[in-house]
Order: sequence, then structure tokens, then C-alpha cells
Amino acid sequence: MARELSYNQMVERSIIKTYRKSIWNPFVEACQNYKLVNDGDKIAVCISGGKDSVLLAKCMQQLKRISKTDFELVFICMDPGYNEANRKQIEENCDKLEIPVQIFESDIFSVTEAVGGSPCYLCARMRRGHLYAKAKELGCNKIALGHHLSDVIETTLMGMFYGAQLQAMLPKLHSMNFEDMELIRPLYCVNEAAIMNWREYNHLEFIQCACRFVDEYSNSEDGIGESKRQEIKQLIKDLKKINPDIESNIFNSIHNVKLDTFISYKQKGIEHSFLEDF
Repeated sequence: MARELSYNQMVERSIIKTYRKSIWNPFVEACQNYKLVNDGDKIAVCISGGKDSVLLAKCMQQLKRISKTDFELVFICMDPGYNEANRKQIEENCDKLEIPVQIFESDIFSVTEAVGGSPCYLCARMRRGHLYAKAKELGCNKIALGHHLSDVIETTLMGMFYGAQLQAMLPKLHSMNFEDMELIRPLYCVNEAAIMNWREYNHLEFIQCACRFVDEYSNSEDGIGESKRQEIKQLIKDLKKINPDIESNIFNSIHNVKLDTFISYKQKGIEHSFLEDF
């Protein structure tokens, strides 16, 4: 007689069975192709409380169980000023999904709200700084964030449309302010749609960003609001109606850059012109 699985075991099973093709395989592919996890690593998996970071935590736990690579994991969550309900949601999700998270506090929400306007960039930089500092305190050499393929695509288009530059999001990078620390993105090849399907399949509920700017677009009539990233999401959604392969084409394009066709480009802060080799 087969033993009855716990809720957490069923969630874990869904990753490697039901969503093997759309989540588990792309996750493993990113870890292998971009050499994200290596022997001797101690990785701080950063949990924001949203669907992406929690899925990342579960994938990393599974990888630890089956991988021949010798690495350690710790799970950290920074509370930037969540209300009581959001904090409780995070704690309950981590408890039922058996994620041994360490929660530490900061005052980021109060600081960024005092800035006014739309301080999302400042908030992101401050969050990352606090996470690096906590990870280093715990003896880690890497932090893992839940950015996925859809984030990569959206960031690329946002750079083109609003920043007048071709700039992608790397699967890993060295910290500029914390020596010997790296940031890795193991969900780099996983589409957000698959993560949303996994969430619904397991009847999971997560917080979003939990700040007033997220509430603004969540409560708007079109579900987009004034967020540029939300505008890009809607654009991609519309383009998929015409070309179902639009996401994979954009993603593959940043792996297939033809520098010989560019007027100029920057590498390590130095600008180069096609005229140098003309």
C-alpha cells in the first residue's frame, strides 16, 4: 500500500513530475549551462514571499537532495516593513512548505516612501544590499534571487523602449560592493506562466511586492496602471497573439548578439565603435 504524501511532498512532486518540462528541466538547464552552483558554495536563497522566490527555494532544496555537487543552502527573508497579514502569510507558507527561513527586518518601505514618486529602483537596490550583507554575515558566497525568463525579456525591452539601450539581465554577476559575493538567478530559463500554473495547481497564495505601488496597478481598471514593466507585460501578451514564439525569440536573441552589426557598444565601461575595425 502506497504511503500518503504530505502537502509539502505533493508540492515538491508537482515540480519534478507535473511541471518537469516547464519548470524543473529549465531550472536544471540554467544551473548547468551558466555554472550557477559549484562545489563549496554556500548559497543564501532569498525569499520575498512571492511565488517566484518560494518556487526557487523548493527547486534549490530538490537540487540539494539529488545533486552530486557539494553545496550548502540557507534561506533568508528580509522584512522591509510588511504589515502583519503579509508577514504572517510568508511565515505560514514557509512552514507548510518546510522551508527553514530566517527572517530579518529593515526599514526600507519607510525610507523609500519618504522619497516620493516611484522609488522602485531605489527599493530594489536597498533590498539587494541588505540581502548581500545578511548572506555574508551567514558565511555565504552567493545569493540566489527568483528572477525568471519573463523578467529577462521584460528588462531587455524596457531598456530598449525607455532607456535607449540594448541591455540584458545576466544569469549571474559579481557584487560591486561585497567582495567575493555573487548573485545567481537559477530560474533564468523558467517562464512566469509556468510558475503561475504551478501556483494554481497547488492552491498556493502568495504576497506580491506588498507596497502601495503594486496596489496601484493591481487595483487599476486595466490591471496595468502606470508601471512601465506592466506596460511591457501587456505588450508581450498582445504580440503573442500574432507570434506565439515571441518570448523565446527575444530570449534567444540575447544569446545570439551579432556585434559586427552594431554601430557602437560598451564593454567594461569602455565604448567601442565599428569604425575601430572598419
